[in-house]
Amino acid sequence: MDKAELLQQLRIDRGQKVDHAVRGRTKWLAGAALAVLILAAAGAYVLLRGKPFAVEAATAAAPSVNSGPTAILQATGYVTARRQATVSAQITGTLTEVLIEEGEHVKAGQVLARLEDTAQRAALGQAEAQLQAAKALAVQIEAQLGQARRDLVRNQDLVGRKLVSQQAVETAQTQVDSLAAQLESQQRDVDLARAGVRGAQVQLDYTTVRAPFAGVVIAKAAQTGEIISPISAGGGFTRTGVGTIVDMDSLEIEVDVNEAYINRVQPTQPAQAVLDAYPSWTIPAHVIAIVPTADRSKATVKVRIGIDQKDARILPDMGVRVSFLEEPAKEAGASPGTGAVAASSVLVPSSAIVARAGHSVVFVIEGDRARLAPVTPGQTYGDLRGVEGIAAGTRVVREPPGGMSDGARVSVGAK
Repeated sequence: MDKAELLQQLRIDRGQKVDHAVRGRTKWLAGAALAVLILAAAGAYVLLRGKPFAVEAATAAAPSVNSGPTAILQATGYVTARRQATVSAQITGTLTEVLIEEGEHVKAGQVLARLEDTAQRAALGQAEAQLQAAKALAVQIEAQLGQARRDLVRNQDLVGRKLVSQQAVETAQTQVDSLAAQLESQQRDVDLARAGVRGAQVQLDYTTVRAPFAGVVIAKAAQTGEIISPISAGGGFTRTGVGTIVDMDSLEIEVDVNEAYINRVQPTQPAQAVLDAYPSWTIPAHVIAIVPTADRSKATVKVRIGIDQKDARILPDMGVRVSFLEEPAKEAGASPGTGAVAASSVLVPSSAIVARAGHSVVFVIEGDRARLAPVTPGQTYGDLRGVEGIAAGTRVVREPPGGMSDGARVSVGAK
């Protein structure tokens, strides 16, 4: 190999040097970027793992130690009266007296108001006069009939002795029969006149407005001097009623129950009512009936509730909240499904119970951490559910988020 070839081999290729430098720099930049991504992911994981869950807490409550009934459903409604009437006259007339005021207790048949009765009294007087005239005419005909019968007897005696003709006897008999028919007709006229008197008396009675039943006046709708009528008249000057009466003994409660829970309500089922006006007063009640129709617009079914203890504080149209009760089982060792809460159970919100790894658990709050606690769910009581596995007074997460795990940090916002 000559000298020129050796020099050619020892010469450095500038393009090859630059290519190797670019490749090295690219690999270094890619490695640096991957390291940054790894560090960022690790930092985000640490930060997210340490961020607390904002939760609400609930306290596990021990069931009542007595065997009293348990509320399984609540509904709201109003107090209503089964017997309520707006009292009016049966004829049109002008009021001369109104004898009621709001809040007054009235008895059945008590006079509430009176109408102008001059025309009715005149009609009654006329009917009574016609009755008396009919009776007097009947008496007159009856006297004539008596005389005719005596004449007939005499003629029958005389005809036997040949002192009068047979024709005279027949004439006397015809007179008796005619007067008897007239008397019968007049008796019917007397009955008709007597019915006319009763009709006029009824019209006169219509001028007196009486209470149809015992109750309390809740509205006075007319005053003395106003015209009332059983039929509403145009112009707005005619009243259709004197007042409204409510039978307080007929008060009951009507509530609307969501049709999804109507299967929890049964006739004669015990219940408790609380008036909005007296929130600390519990009224014993019971289910009277479930009205067999649903309201499609509200998806509810109406339920009638009877009030077991009547009280003067209960008034029509008051707002009320009703708790439907379920009697617990009386047998010892009855299962929670029968309505009794097991002695070792506590009540927690149903939303606090979640599934983890196929098991029912709750998250117990200990300081700023949520600890997973396995539980055994039992009977449901409205929004609560009985569970076994935790003690009464334990604070649990009301609605655990899906990503919550054992030991997760929590920040309690409401209890």
